[in-house]
Amino acid sequence: MTTETARLFRSLHVPSSPLVLANAWDVASARIIEDAGAAAIATTSAGVAWSLGVPDGDLLGRDLAVDLIARIARVTTVPVTADIEGGYADTPGGVTETVAAVVAAGAAGINIEDGPRPPEEVVPRIAAARAASAEVFVNARIDTFLRGLGGVPETLERAAAYLAAGADGIFVPGATDPAVIAALVEGIDAPVNVMAHPGAPSVKELAGLGVARVSVGSGISQAAYAVARESARELFSTGTYTRLEEAVGYGELNGLLTPDVH
Repeated sequence: MTTETARLFRSLHVPSSPLVLANAWDVASARIIEDAGAAAIATTSAGVAWSLGVPDGDLLGRDLAVDLIARIARVTTVPVTADIEGGYADTPGGVTETVAAVVAAGAAGINIEDGPRPPEEVVPRIAAARAASAEVFVNARIDTFLRGLGGVPETLERAAAYLAAGADGIFVPGATDPAVIAALVEGIDAPVNVMAHPGAPSVKELAGLGVARVSVGSGISQAAYAVARESARELFSTGTYTRLEEAVGYGELNGLLTPDVH
């Protein structure tokens, strides 16, 4: 990651004109997403884990995560932000090592989540991530809504603590009610990231609420795996291939991965 790339990525977080991220899970998906017009590439930890044969939930491990980020950063021209779950480490010092490795691999941003950990255990981990790099954009994920651990007051309390520890942005997956999102935007003194999915407000509506970043998590990877499942079921049941009609062309996909063509 260069200083220029880090500054560019940071500048993309604009309330009411959000950075829209279609999360990638491997190199080919990253190139397809970039070619579609992405301003930046974000990874989905769940999608990455599944693609490498590991369940989601902080089980992937640092080395595999860093290797994937390096591969994506080498073939894309836009900033890359890495979902590193809880930091792939047991201690804050280990989180520093993880973030340093991810930044060295080319990431301009990271997501780090609290998950099941209480805030008092997460604050040192956020500070450790910050200590690894003054430039990387630290997006702190708060799982209060996702895990049913609290509402707006609890989320705002955690957000304030994580920002004080060095976070640059706050990510609240599971919050989709417009009134809730508006309250979060009003109460958090930093760019707010929400996760979108079918049934959630549109990007335009989220922009109107002051959201600065919209991502889709593992949604696109799950949709891709659905195509694989339904294509296989069709093949094995009826012996037909209609699910393949909307496939990305061989030459197009091969071209996206040809060195020095982008």
